Amino acid sequence: MKLILLFGPPAVGKMTIGQELEKITHLKLLHNHMTIDLLHPFFGFGEDTWRISTIIREEIFKAAVKTELEGVVFTFVWSFESKKDWEFVSHVRAIFEEGGGDVYFVELEADPSERLIRNQTPHRLEHKATKRNVEESEAHLIETQKKHRLNSLPNEIREANYIRIDNTELEPEAVAKMIKDRFGF
Repeated sequence: MKLILLFGPPAVGKMTIGQELEKITHLKLLHNHMTIDLLHPFFGFGEDTWRISTIIREEIFKAAVKTELEGVVFTFVWSFESKKDWEFVSHVRAIFEEGGGDVYFVELEADPSERLIRNQTPHRLEHKATKRNVEESEAHLIETQKKHRLNSLPNEIREANYIRIDNTELEPEAVAKMIKDRFGF
């Protein structure tokens, strides 16, 4: 069992690259909006959305470890200054490692101007209901970037199974192939 933690700022391409990884491996994708968009109509972006989303994700991870699945690609935004985010990553990692699995860290980065363009793509809007109000989504993207550190510092992540990719000018298929080749999936 493999867990690929695919993280980076909003609109960097996590979901799209995760979808491409699904196509070229036997891994299953759980992108963060699969749970967020389920709960948003009930609770908005309030505390209950995040709390219940975390519970659902953890239960999916616990169940996946017990199956014959080859692995899971999980996408999320990691605020590196947040102790809570570090604890979440540690907890999710433990679920897989205690189940005999391996964990891989894949960090994406892209120029903010490119991410603003990607924020409006039909593919993103089709798969993420809460991003369809593009003006609101763009404001959130800009505000999040100002308030949080969404990419790691040099040597902050010291995992052997770690890769950082600037995908500003790379196609999602090429990035998925880089990840697959790097880790031998």
